[in-house]
Amino acid sequence: MPAPTHTRHHTETLANGLRVTLRQVPGLKRSAAALRVAAGSHDVPLEWPGLAHFLEHLLFLGTERFPASQALMAYVQSHGGQVNASTRERTTDFFFELPTSAFSAGLERLSDMLAHPRMNPDDQLREREVLDAEFVAWSQDPTALQELALYEGLPATHPLRGFHAGNRDSLKVELPAFQQALKDFHRQFYRSGQMTLSLVGPHSIEALRVLAQQFAGALPVGDKLEQAATVPLAVNSYQQVGERSSHLLFAFEALPDSSAEALAFLCHWLNSAKPGGLLAHLQQQRLADGLKAVPLYQFAGQALLHLQFTAPADSLSAIREHLLDWLGFFAAQQDWAALREEYAKLLERQQQVSGALLLARRDSEQLEHGLSENGVAALKHILRDIGVVDNFSAHWHRPAANPFLGSSEPLANAGLIRGQTSAHRGLRTFAQDRSRGRRERSPMQFSQALPDYTDHGAIYLRWQTAAQAGVDLQSKLQRSLQETQEDARQAGVEIAFSATGTQWLLKLTGLQEPMPGVLEHALKCLTQIDADSANAGPEAPLIPIRQLLKALPEHCLPSAVESNDAKQVWTTSRWDGLALGLNAKTQSAMGLALSRIPGTPDNQLPTVPTINAQHVWSHIDTASSEHALLLFCPTADHEIADEAAWRLLAQLCQTPFYQRLRVELQLGYAVFSALRQVHGQSGLLFGVQSPETAPVELLGHIQQFLKNIPALIENLDEVHFTQQRQSLADQFDERQLSGKDAAELLWQAKLAGHSSDYLGQLHTAIGQLQRSALLAAARRLLNAEGGWRCLASASSPGAPWQATK
Repeated sequence: MPAPTHTRHHTETLANGLRVTLRQVPGLKRSAAALRVAAGSHDVPLEWPGLAHFLEHLLFLGTERFPASQALMAYVQSHGGQVNASTRERTTDFFFELPTSAFSAGLERLSDMLAHPRMNPDDQLREREVLDAEFVAWSQDPTALQELALYEGLPATHPLRGFHAGNRDSLKVELPAFQQALKDFHRQFYRSGQMTLSLVGPHSIEALRVLAQQFAGALPVGDKLEQAATVPLAVNSYQQVGERSSHLLFAFEALPDSSAEALAFLCHWLNSAKPGGLLAHLQQQRLADGLKAVPLYQFAGQALLHLQFTAPADSLSAIREHLLDWLGFFAAQQDWAALREEYAKLLERQQQVSGALLLARRDSEQLEHGLSENGVAALKHILRDIGVVDNFSAHWHRPAANPFLGSSEPLANAGLIRGQTSAHRGLRTFAQDRSRGRRERSPMQFSQALPDYTDHGAIYLRWQTAAQAGVDLQSKLQRSLQETQEDARQAGVEIAFSATGTQWLLKLTGLQEPMPGVLEHALKCLTQIDADSANAGPEAPLIPIRQLLKALPEHCLPSAVESNDAKQVWTTSRWDGLALGLNAKTQSAMGLALSRIPGTPDNQLPTVPTINAQHVWSHIDTASSEHALLLFCPTADHEIADEAAWRLLAQLCQTPFYQRLRVELQLGYAVFSALRQVHGQSGLLFGVQSPETAPVELLGHIQQFLKNIPALIENLDEVHFTQQRQSLADQFDERQLSGKDAAELLWQAKLAGHSSDYLGQLHTAIGQLQRSALLAAARRLLNAEGGWRCLASASSPGAPWQATK
């Protein structure tokens, strides 16, 4: 395995005042940009709340040079990238990630939309309705309302107590005064001196600098303005109580510059659930089940630290005493040398596994890599302001070191993994895992579909169970993994576990070196559940469309009896698996973990049955006044040619669907379409959440859009058809796919019964798609030859829809 490259970014200020951070990461397959504007919702004139958020939305609606169909959002979507924006109290962020070959054109579109927004009155009126729908949903969301309530302990004059989202009443688009304020805000803040651009990619620093200079050349030039200071927070601390959660908030004034990194360091150790820490002690004393510490707000020396406890209201006084006691112990740690070392190591691991977009966004935050000496001084300042005690209890101790952060040594006599010989370290296809001279076939397939010379890998373990996990068992399974998941995440390995119907999946992705140990720990946690294990607390409620998305995988499986007997379910299960990108050393080190997999090995688990031409409707009670609907349209079979056509249909539909249902019809703010793979089944997924339009009407709008797809294909000129096809094919070029994305595609390919050269076949099939084949696919879609599955917040409308549970 090559030694990982831990790059540091280069920073400079260009001649026009634009600050840039440039980071070269040679192994990246994609490039990303994060643009931060030093202006946010608190910088808006008091009479126009929501103006900053509104402007952020308007900037995405296209310019004279790049209309909506060619603007940044459409461009990024057509190249399989990611794009978004966020307006906070004192900053506005725009960020995207693209294949490196398309990155320059993405930057060109970003600079143009920032410098030359169209500000069309009709666009403004439509977008105001979208923001109003967002506001309605937000005002009914319990989590959002709870977050807003957290500020009630602050003075009424502080802007954190104000309304900043924007709605139909606050955004007076028709008034000349509002239009003038909108233009003034853009002219005042959207200029070079107010911006920081962070670029990340495999390019050289000099190549990134050229891109940054080209970007800067399109911006209005202006010096950085001093953002107006706000009123004092005027309190040191306050508390709030709820039925299942209690909150402590600490307010700070006049903090030093390095306070952001100090608060991040403090929150990391507050959130640790390991023995010796605060949460473990509170759990032992039966005072709280959970703890989450996070800085809510930071600007110009002010900060608000929020500690949320999963605990009843009557325990908050005792919790506060234990908190101050622990903080006294924490403050006495001689500049936190050991904790700083481990913290720096885990941040380094996080950097090692981060993609281009996450790296760019972190660079735009301009945080130190760990806790610097200035950060130490800031942390001492923070602890003094809180008022920690000197005579703390003796039972506190530093948490045990993360077992996955150290370099793993080769296991003595690890031997070879079952089904593998020294000459056969990988597999040519998913189906060919028989070792020469052996009768057995290992259900864990070590594929050579991805190269094994990188430091990343992926492991998938699937169980086919006889019964589906009841709510109680699902809660215990998830809770059993929490500590291992957190340790693994810090060490660069993401653990995901789902007990979906009769399909249970454990997935590990990230750095391969710690994976054998992580897998062993995870299996132990999942299979040694105590009958008296505590249940996890209630999850935060999801908005309706997210509830439907969460329910979709289970509704794509046949129903089964429920069981809360973990031992029985594990014993009667059958399992198989796939490992990708793992070198010989990692494979050998997995021997012990593989021997501990529960259930019966089975390398011929059946594929999930299809619904053929059925129309299946599932009613999901979302407990919300808002309406939501998902329509999933699978392919009629598992042929790669059909999947290629479905993927091109998805790409062609994405922007027009959004334009039609969100912009033109203004049905709601959550509108999307995409290709989704569920249990190996590829399908087109359409989703809408609306404050007013009922699911049956939403379905009608989607169906009308689907009827127009053939015309959309026929009206596409040959140049654009070829461009769309090529941009899609490029997304599946193995030279551009990240290891994590490629692994997920290969896992879905295994579930669908494809061989391990699936990526190459899919790339070829997309490149060979003809217009006639795409039209034929559109007809199969309209005829529901693969079936239509609908999840909605309302009951079935009747024939042809069949209602299911």
